[in-house]
Amino acid sequence: MQDILTCVMGLDVHRDIIVACLVKGAVDAEPEAEIRTFSTLIPEMQKLRDWVIESECRNIAMESTGIYWQPIYEMLESCFDGEISILVVNARHMKNVPGRKTDMKDAQWIATLLRAGLLKGSFIPDKTFRELRHLTRYRKSVVHDITAQKNRIDKFLQSSGFRFTAFLSDTFGASGRNIIRHLIEHGSIDREALDKCLKTKTRNRIDEILVALNGSLSVHQRRFLNMVFLHLEDLEAHKHTIEDEITEEVLKHTDALNLLCSIPGIDVTAAAAIVAEIGTDMSAFPDSQHICSWAGLSPGNNESAGKRKSVHINKGNPYLKSMLCETAWIMASHRKLYLSGWYWKVKQRKGAKRATIALARKILSIIYTMLKTGTPYSEECFEQRRQRCERKRANRMVNELQKLGYTVVAPD
Repeated sequence: MQDILTCVMGLDVHRDIIVACLVKGAVDAEPEAEIRTFSTLIPEMQKLRDWVIESECRNIAMESTGIYWQPIYEMLESCFDGEISILVVNARHMKNVPGRKTDMKDAQWIATLLRAGLLKGSFIPDKTFRELRHLTRYRKSVVHDITAQKNRIDKFLQSSGFRFTAFLSDTFGASGRNIIRHLIEHGSIDREALDKCLKTKTRNRIDEILVALNGSLSVHQRRFLNMVFLHLEDLEAHKHTIEDEITEEVLKHTDALNLLCSIPGIDVTAAAAIVAEIGTDMSAFPDSQHICSWAGLSPGNNESAGKRKSVHINKGNPYLKSMLCETAWIMASHRKLYLSGWYWKVKQRKGAKRATIALARKILSIIYTMLKTGTPYSEECFEQRRQRCERKRANRMVNELQKLGYTVVAPD
């Protein structure tokens, strides 16, 4: 390996300790290595930062070990007024020789690879976007909690003999919530009370709904239902609080937000989640293929002896991938869009799951181009492609007719 850096540091990060190896020396000479061990407590990490500043080391690499690298990264990223290169590297990309693994040798091996310029760091957005990530990812987990709580309430009502789902499309709509509150208070419901609870067109089926809700709750069941329903309302109120915080943070990136919201199927919530994951500066990704691979939307490349093996997509960023797949589902329902037509064509050949992933990848490629060029989404950009496809289809039909002996006359 040919060295290209004169002063580097490799960090082997664990839950309780950090093993740091400082390699310093001229490029064409044998470098000197110094190894120190630090605790992961804040005073010890401050000592690590002081050692980095004292040694004038501006190139650092560490493994992406769970979440343990994050406090170290935030502690070091402000060194030298931000003029420092910190690489968080995938552990698979820098495995050492088997049988030679210790913490000190791992740190030295990381420093050796960094000195030779053989390491490529993972994408780490700015602190502003990392803080926005905390909110968007937490909102996602709260939404999962709300869904689980709704399922718990619905399961309890079904087990108590109340068949809400037989006639109400949404158990937790306005009518369903009114009925649940009445059951909590009285334990049963009659026709007059049900008429007051139902909204809009559901009143037309009041007799059928009354039969489905012809039951009673005991005192214990009413208390339990009240307990779980209040918890659901608390979760929903908490979700609104998180969304207010997200709105306040995402307003700092109004331009990117407007660009993303111009895509059909993406609202402010989805745009905020996407911006939190990829940021607004696309210079970190050389092209759209790299960001699609980073998001886990690229097929695998696995071939041996002329045989093509498993080509499943990689793991990537699960938060970005799930949000783009949800956007793809919404976009597929708009039949008049070019991308939705493209989705249905792919679905006929490869199935719904592969078509959804393919459309999510195409959406991410469009987002990459939009953020890089500052151009909003427009269906007109696909019009030329649509016309070109139609011409190809017409020429194909003409060729087939001519092969069969027919004479095709071009229209005036």
